[in-house]
This record gives sequence, structure tokens and C-alpha cells, in this order.
Amino acid sequence: MPDVATRPAEAMDTAAVWVVDDDRSVRFVLATALREAGYEVTAFDAARAVIDALESRRPPALLFTDVRMPGDDGLVLLDAIKARHPQLPVIVMSAYTDIASTAGAFRGGAHEFLSKPFDLDTAVALAAQVLAPMHARASDDSAAPPAASPPAEDALVGDTPAMQALFRAIGRLAQAPLGVLVTGETGTGKELVARALHRESPRARKPFVALNTAAIPAELLESELFGHEAGAFTGAGKRHVGRFEQADGGTLFLDEIGDMPLPLQTRLLRVLAENEFFRVGGRELIRVDVRVIAATHQNLDALVADGRFRADLLHRLDVVRLQLPPLRERREDIGKLAERFLRAAALKFDAPPKRLAPAALQRLMAHRWPGNVRELENLCWRLAALAPGDVIGVADLDDAFVPAVSTPSGGAGSAGSTQSGDWEAALSTWAARRLDEGCTDLHADARERFERALFEAALAHTGGHRSDAAARLGLGRNTITRRLGPGRKPRAME
Repeated sequence: MPDVATRPAEAMDTAAVWVVDDDRSVRFVLATALREAGYEVTAFDAARAVIDALESRRPPALLFTDVRMPGDDGLVLLDAIKARHPQLPVIVMSAYTDIASTAGAFRGGAHEFLSKPFDLDTAVALAAQVLAPMHARASDDSAAPPAASPPAEDALVGDTPAMQALFRAIGRLAQAPLGVLVTGETGTGKELVARALHRESPRARKPFVALNTAAIPAELLESELFGHEAGAFTGAGKRHVGRFEQADGGTLFLDEIGDMPLPLQTRLLRVLAENEFFRVGGRELIRVDVRVIAATHQNLDALVADGRFRADLLHRLDVVRLQLPPLRERREDIGKLAERFLRAAALKFDAPPKRLAPAALQRLMAHRWPGNVRELENLCWRLAALAPGDVIGVADLDDAFVPAVSTPSGGAGSAGSTQSGDWEAALSTWAARRLDEGCTDLHADARERFERALFEAALAHTGGHRSDAAARLGLGRNTITRRLGPGRKPRAME
């Protein structure tokens, strides 16, 4: 039922705004702010009350609705409103800013998505923007839009502001037939973003095709993308349909686009511009309808400046750019991500899910995560398989952080002691153990060992030639001599 109506909407001389939220405090503060701005406000505590009111009352000029409410949720209400009054602008509010909510809202016709808690001035300013004089839209389409897709198991996870902004962007872009360039460090989840854009788009029922351009030899990449005819080259025994044809009507995800050879960039540019191409060795013009989403961990602007990437191709791909933050810049999400990965592993192993002890979670949050979310996922799977108890402690992390790492109390360790190559994780584990042992001069000890290992590796690489080793390290020759002594040889040569 409505909380309050200042006067009948039928007699309004100011814009009528309806607010729908099961949280009375949210209804009160938002309604009060809107009334103070001069709007006529009616507040409701449930979607059903709004639907009933629309049967007997004139619709408002604007409606704010929460997403998660008892009974029908805000997205159901949005569908009902758009079926009856397609021109009524709706602003969706939610404390749960995930892809399913944002994409479902924009797909259903929401004008905007407000993440809770929001600034009241922002909400009032948004209402003023929506209610400004608008051109009438001639549309009587009452077909209800498709229901929101359920969250996928590989959905992105995050509550930090950076991830919430990313989810809102995905929700908007999923409905727009625009090229998207996804950038971010290795392991941040660029393919997950591409899959989410496809899953929430009108192309969702068509294929999603992914290709890592860096994983295909340059001489085969053209055939992989565009296909080839039988006899086009040695070994081409039959016709091969390329990724563009496979993705017709859907989405083609080109990962590590920065590694694409320049001649192939020219062919790709033509396809993006004309939506047509020839198979390798073919004469038939193939036409396709494909949305291309590209991704890279490289700085494409720098590659353009170096002449290794076409500027016109970058402009074609980079209609909208989505930047994924590294995990170290959203540490607050680590706990939720780890919980999700441990739960997925438990389902796979048909075992109860393990959980992190508070000290273990703190250790995870202190780690630098050079491998980002992928590194965390791999770690959680190792912990799910190897940790003996239901609660994962710091000692379990020490055993699982970097497999096969030897961290003796003396010596710098060999180059082969970190099979994963994650020397930062090995250093973190070693430092934690030394601190637990009460070490008070850890920085000097670590620096001495780091420099010695670096110098010895460089000397071994150059056969003991100090000038060459210093040049490789970007140092003066005297620096190595001063650190190792005038007659010292690298251990590999002793």
C-alpha cells in the first residue's frame, strides 16, 4: 500500500514520482528529498501494490524501484510497467550491483541503475534530468522483453566500487551493438567480461566463439579466423570454416589482440568495416553478422606509436574500452572470490566446502597477486584438494601458495626452486616465516640475498663476464664487483 500521497496525481501540476522499496527508511529519505525538490511523491512497499495502483490511477512521470523485495521483485515490476506504459521511465535501485541485475534492468528498459547506498543529491539530480522536457516517443509496442538470464557459474564477482562500475557498464553495453576493447593484466577475467556481454545481449542464443590470437602460429591464424578452401595450401585437404563464420549472429572474442601480425590486422580491419571476407584460397564472398570483442594486457596505444599495431584498427575496436582492475586494487573482493572458488571445488570433489580462517584471509589480502584472479582460483583449488581440515589456516597457505618451493633458512635457493616462476609469492612466504621466527633485520637480509641471486644469474648467463652482466642488469660494472668482490665467480661456474 502507498505510504503517503500529498495530493491526487490526476490533478497534478508538478511531476509525480513513485518510489518502491521494502525498506521503510529508504522510502522515507528518498521520498523526502524528492518532495523537497518539488516533486509529488507516492511511496510503495511492494511491487504488487504498484501494479494494482496502475490499474486504477494515472501513471507517474517517473518511478524509482528497488530490485530485491518480498514477492515480485523490481525486475518483474519493470516488465509489468513496460508492458502497460512503455514510455514511463524507471530508475532501478539495488545494493546488489551484479551483472544479472544491471543487465536485466537495462534489458528490461530501465533508464538508469543506482547502486545503494547512493547520494540523495545524485538521485534528485537524476530525477530532474529524466523529467526535463523530452520529445514524445510514438511507440505502442507492448511485448514484454525476455526474462533476465540466471547468473552463470563463471560470473564475475565483486562488491568494490570498481567492479560495481564495471557491472553497470556491462549491463548497458550488452544491449548496444558496439565494439568493446577489454584491457587488464593477465588473469583479471577479460574473457569473463566478454562472455557476460554476450550472455546478456540479444545475441545470447547465438554462438560465442573465443580465439587467443597469441596461441595460434602466425601462419595459421588467418585460416583460423577466416577459414580456407580445400587445396588452399599444403595440408589443406578439405574446406575449413573459420571463427568468423562460426560466430555468425553471435559474438567473436579475440584475446591478446596486440599479438596479431600486421598483415592480418589489415584483413581484420576490412571485415570489421564491411562484414564480409573471402576464405583463404576462396572466391566466394562470405557475409557475416558478428559482434567483435577484443582484449589485451598490452598498451595498444604504445604499440601504435611503435608501428606494431594499426591506429585505424585500434579505433575500430576501441569504440568502448573496459578496464579491469588487478586483484591487488580490489582486495576487499578476495574473501568473496575465495569462498566462491572453494565452493566450486567442493562441488567438483563431492565434499563439504572448506573455509578460510581469519588469519589465512588476512594473508591472502596481503599477497600481491601477480597472477590476479586466476592465481587465486588455482590456489583455492589446491587448498581444497590438499588442506587436511575443514578450516584453512596460515600453515596450509604456506604449503599451497607456491608448489615445490624450497625456502631454506640459509642461502638464496636455486633458480629451479620456484617451478611456477612466482618469485614474489616465494619471497612473501619466506618473509612471513622469518618474521614468525622473530627476525628483526629482515630488509637487509632480503636485499642482500636478492642482489646476490640477481648478480649470480646474470654472471652465469654471460659466462662470468662482469661488464656484460652489468649491462644486462642496467648497472655499472663496479656495482657487481663491489657486491660480490673482485675475484668472485658465480656459483654456477665454481
